[in-house]
Amino acid sequence: MASAPSRRSLMAGGTAAALAAPLLTAGAASAAPPGGHGSAHTVVPGADVAASRGWRMLRGRKVGVVSNPTGILRDASHVVDSMAARDELNIVGVFGPEHGFRGSAQAGESEPEFEDPRTGLTVYDAYGADAKKMAALFRKAGADTIVFDIQDVGVRFYTYIWTMFHAMVAARDTGARFLVLDRPNPIGRRADGPLLTPEFSSGVGLKPIIQQHGMTVGEMARYFNGELLPQEGDGGKAELEVVPVRGWDPSSTAQSTGLPWVPPSPNMPTPDTATAYAGTGYFEGTNLSEGRGTTQPFQFIGAPYLDYRYSDRLNAQRLPGVRFREGYFVPTFSKYTGKTCAGVQLLVTDPARYEAVPTAVAMLVEARKYDGFAWRKDQDPRPYWIDKLSGSPRLREMIDDGKDTAAVTAAWRSEVRAFTRKRRPYLLYG
Repeated sequence: MASAPSRRSLMAGGTAAALAAPLLTAGAASAAPPGGHGSAHTVVPGADVAASRGWRMLRGRKVGVVSNPTGILRDASHVVDSMAARDELNIVGVFGPEHGFRGSAQAGESEPEFEDPRTGLTVYDAYGADAKKMAALFRKAGADTIVFDIQDVGVRFYTYIWTMFHAMVAARDTGARFLVLDRPNPIGRRADGPLLTPEFSSGVGLKPIIQQHGMTVGEMARYFNGELLPQEGDGGKAELEVVPVRGWDPSSTAQSTGLPWVPPSPNMPTPDTATAYAGTGYFEGTNLSEGRGTTQPFQFIGAPYLDYRYSDRLNAQRLPGVRFREGYFVPTFSKYTGKTCAGVQLLVTDPARYEAVPTAVAMLVEARKYDGFAWRKDQDPRPYWIDKLSGSPRLREMIDDGKDTAAVTAAWRSEVRAFTRKRRPYLLYG
């Protein structure tokens, strides 16, 4: 850890100002934070609540931080920089998930261990680490308190909640406290999609939760601690604390919170991307481009073998809250690099009515009618990537059997109802 004088010289004045600011409460009058989009009340992420208290809950502790570029305060400074600037705090290490702590790595990649030039802290590569490896990293750093602060997007196959799960098990097993600095779920409270079956557990879905879970990371941590950690390893719960968001309405959109959007991964550039991704992430499991290598990943969907009829057929279904613009694009990387793809640009016209998972199923059903369509192959014994994303072979098999959207989505309706009941005791908002 860098000495106190060098830390101070590295920190911008804005962080100190943020720490000196009074604690804001829900409904308090305040200027809109950086990023525009004023709102009727001020939304204050858990990180800002903790920082406004001078991080006092971390004093006297050896602190490790699991975070990425989204772990920012309202003045856009990073929580690690804020913590490291305070002489009374002892930050012993930072742990970077998929894409890395500073966010420079692409999908399925991470940043190797390095010394952060701003703080002098060691940043450990935690991507792909299970609980045992995570515990070894915590012991290596000497951490007795783990802070988690990452913006999630509310979908089972987005990997950050599983990094958190492993980190919680590791904290429990090493006797460390676990503190979650909560942030809004950008796609709100809606729950939808199939339940993961245990035999299809993977890095994109570790435990049986539904696809669009409708929880914040703080709520999910509470769910993990109550429902899943007692069944993991030697059992027992983590010593968990959640610093809640203030002033957040789960029915609001990410755009209405007034908070700046920092891409949580390179292909999640806007809140609109997250809204679409909750369903169109399925297209990673096909030979269609999911729009990687374009300016609108997960909103542009297409392939060289599609044509104008794809958008026509989708629009004819009058799916709620969405329209499909006939679109053509040339990916700069990933699938079909340098080739013209025909397809659609997904346009959400009414977020309150839009249903991400059923919309994506309808898109898959129509795409399956083209001769060029194929499911992306994976390795045995689970040979299809879509099965990992959807949590079982059911989605793929029903579409291959010619079932329509209504039949496919009806298959998991009871699972959604059961999960919605099960999550209720762990919710913090609304």
